[in-house]
Amino acid sequence: MKNRLKVLRAERSWSQQELAERLGVSRQSVNAIETGRYDPSLPLAFKIAEVFAMTIEEIFDRDGE
Repeated sequence: MKNRLKVLRAERSWSQQELAERLGVSRQSVNAIETGRYDPSLPLAFKIAEVFAMTIEEIFDRDGE
């Protein structure tokens, strides 16, 4: 699943660690999601959307396009 997490994080000048703290996960988890090695759970996807004030669909592309 592709996502815009890295771009959205960069637009806010947040480090992976800062985003991880906001989400309550490890920096490694943020890195794994950004690189597409890990798809977040539904509760985590909702939390990510909440942190960025966006919908899940605006952040994640399940078709990978």
